[in-house]
Amino acid sequence: MTAPADFERMWRDLAPIGRSPVSGGYFRQPWTAAELELRSWFREQAGARDLIVEEDPFGNLVAWWRPVAPGEEGAQRPSRDPSPVLTGSHLDSVLDGGAYDGPLGVVSALAAVDLMRERGVRPARRLGIAAFVEEEGSRFGRACLGSRLAVGATSWADARELTDPAGVRLGDLVEGGDPTGWLSGVDCYLELHVEQGRGLIDHDAPVGAASGIWPHGRWRLDITGRADHAGTTRMRDRADPMLTYAATALAANEAARGSGQRATFGRVEVRPNGTNAVPSAVTAWLDARADSGDALAELVAAVEKQALQRSGLDGTAVTVTAESVTGEVSFDAALRETVGSAGMPVLPTQAGHDAGILQAAGIPSAMLFVRNPSGVSHSPAETAGTADCLAGVTALADALERLIG
Repeated sequence: MTAPADFERMWRDLAPIGRSPVSGGYFRQPWTAAELELRSWFREQAGARDLIVEEDPFGNLVAWWRPVAPGEEGAQRPSRDPSPVLTGSHLDSVLDGGAYDGPLGVVSALAAVDLMRERGVRPARRLGIAAFVEEEGSRFGRACLGSRLAVGATSWADARELTDPAGVRLGDLVEGGDPTGWLSGVDCYLELHVEQGRGLIDHDAPVGAASGIWPHGRWRLDITGRADHAGTTRMRDRADPMLTYAATALAANEAARGSGQRATFGRVEVRPNGTNAVPSAVTAWLDARADSGDALAELVAAVEKQALQRSGLDGTAVTVTAESVTGEVSFDAALRETVGSAGMPVLPTQAGHDAGILQAAGIPSAMLFVRNPSGVSHSPAETAGTADCLAGVTALADALERLIG
């Protein structure tokens, strides 16, 4: 197989995989047919470039470009070369998501290797291109699960019991086990990602760097009431968990708007989910993000307080459970100086990324963003222009060349 000559050809290859013919959005949930096809594509692209692919027990993939001596192309040095550099992103998507969130970083990393080879770069140390699994948490509810497992931030004993909405257990899909330590010697990690907001639009810049990630998390609200008839049950006689949920969602919106933070209820399950029945239970998931740990704690506490107060009026019960919480992340300042260029905007991000997990685990990390002219993400409307994507590839190749050359 011949390696694709450019970014655009690789992008065309990926475009149809997992795409909905109805919405135009993507359904690339982990360990489904679409995501498995992307993993096969990744292996093919790595093989076409003579990169050596490894897979850890959790499904994370990494393709290694190893140092070679002059005149010995293809003669790989031992895998224990010290201080490798890592780049990459993820291949999975949210439900009905955009094309760029995740795959842009993987495709750009492969294209950056092509560009460095065209320049005659010979790596002095290994470069790994990672494709982390279940970054979005769209199937098993735990964001950045692959990178959390790889660094030991989440245990396999905990993760293997996670189930998807259909009741499929993660431990029945993945071998799992102890982390293999493939990240233990990594010197630094650089992730390119489509911007998921409007910062680069405001700066009129194609590429920017990230300063850090807001603290954020997911909380599950289990609200129980009493099932009853929608017609014969008087309003004053009901214990309706849907009312408790609705009031809580409105309160979360008000609290976040008033404090300049973020609060979203984007997933709700209702039982028994009948049109002509008062529900017996509602389970809702709160996604909350804030510009500091204290602000996040205050926001979640305000939402929980409202839920409990409203449940007292409705005759329902509420339990709030934190499912995943990530603290504030400040990316490595020295690395950001290395990967950035003069005049490149530096932006905070409210979105979670594998780079945040690695930075929190002690691996110096940085991020590059590519402009999203729609300003919309986690949606079929997410986009990026080809010229901006190519500028991102160049910025990534420039940075990696400084790191591995």
